[in-house]
Amino acid sequence: MTIGLCWLRRDLRWHDHRSLAKACAENAAVHVVFVFDPLILERLPSRSDARLHFIYDSLLEMEAIAASQGASIHVLYGDPVTEIPRLVAQLQIDHLYFNRDYEPYAKARDTAVAKEVRALGAAVRSFKDQVGFEQDEVRTGQDGPFQVFTPYRNKWLAVWADTMREVPCFTPDLSRLAQWHNPRSIALHDWWQVLGFAPCPPSLPAGTAAGLARLQTFRERVGQYHKTRDFPARDGTSHLSVDLRHGTISVRDALRLALAGRDEGRVAWTNELIWRDFYQTVLDVWPHVVDGSFKPEYDAIAWQGSDAHFAAWCQGMTGVPVIDAAMRCLAATGQMPNRLRMVVGQFLCKTLLLDWRRGEAWFAAKLLDFDLAANNGGWQWCSSSGCDAAPYFRIFNPYLQSQKFDAQGAFLRQWCPELRGLSAKQVHRPEAMTRLEQVAAGCVLGEDYPWPLVDYAEQRTKAIAMYQAALQVGAGLG
Repeated sequence: MTIGLCWLRRDLRWHDHRSLAKACAENAAVHVVFVFDPLILERLPSRSDARLHFIYDSLLEMEAIAASQGASIHVLYGDPVTEIPRLVAQLQIDHLYFNRDYEPYAKARDTAVAKEVRALGAAVRSFKDQVGFEQDEVRTGQDGPFQVFTPYRNKWLAVWADTMREVPCFTPDLSRLAQWHNPRSIALHDWWQVLGFAPCPPSLPAGTAAGLARLQTFRERVGQYHKTRDFPARDGTSHLSVDLRHGTISVRDALRLALAGRDEGRVAWTNELIWRDFYQTVLDVWPHVVDGSFKPEYDAIAWQGSDAHFAAWCQGMTGVPVIDAAMRCLAATGQMPNRLRMVVGQFLCKTLLLDWRRGEAWFAAKLLDFDLAANNGGWQWCSSSGCDAAPYFRIFNPYLQSQKFDAQGAFLRQWCPELRGLSAKQVHRPEAMTRLEQVAAGCVLGEDYPWPLVDYAEQRTKAIAMYQAALQVGAGLG
């Protein structure tokens, strides 16, 4: 009788779980473990983090289902390179199973764990589970990785058409879950004290049941996704990015919906899922993007912005309503639609002239759906330094973006209540009001709401010159 161990990470669900399904198919009994890694936890900027609470709630749901099978999850705290081999030895595990991760730290960790586990005589098996295709499955005609999204998307779709008749589903046999009490396992009701964190309920309910409910809700309006996703006052996005990040639903759940038809809404959402695979590939193949620009010449930029301007951007006090509303929404909910991520990202880099890495780090601390590959890829797109990024001279005008995608100012007023008395025209540019108009609207600039930190037109000129100077330096070094 063989015994398996399935190591949970970014896959907090029982259904459609590739490594767990394989473990249950190949072993008479299967243990399941989740390890809280202090190397990750200690990097969190706050001891109150909604993402940790999301994981907690998701594990609670999983534990309840395991209990219905007379089993439980091993929940451990420590370095996985120590904890996983220790558990393998303690339980006399024959096979370790896990789903692959593409972040540099995770890849190094998994390699080290696998080495230690194999030294104990156990086999190690890893699986593709969090992406549609990995980097070695979608290649150029020269058998290299793609650096431009559109041909990558076309090849992704061609590979899908050639190799996948339908989206597979990997269903574990939960009757194989092992019944064994681990005295070292953290009781979930005690974990806040053990980990030293405070409860911080997320803005979206966690767990697979909630994720599948969000998927069903989105199913009913995916056909309009291409029309609604850019309008922040509408409920036009899927809200599934947090589920895909933590694996409370599978990427195959998302693909089954996306590829069920070729209407414009589904095509637009399919593209977003392919962008997700694309950025995972970039991180997997070119891990230097974690700390530096994909295009090294952009590391020569002499960023001119100030710490005070960065602080105002973080606090949603720039004097540009669309920026401030988006940043306040992020702080309160951990969420921000992709259109606004692009607008505030370009504003930081190309209007406030601040290093994209600072914005990336702020988002990493605040986003409920934080994913290193997607966050890094998005910020490098905004700053023009990344793989298939926007040209450096493409600079979103935040006022035009605001007027186009929130014409009546509903989103602006929701998150900047001091602007509620302004008309649909005034709310986008309150600095254009006269003093009398400000008083009449109950919003005096400099008292109730800040004046704009900078002049957009002037900063645009500075940004282009700043980029051109850096590229000339880069060309000289080349």
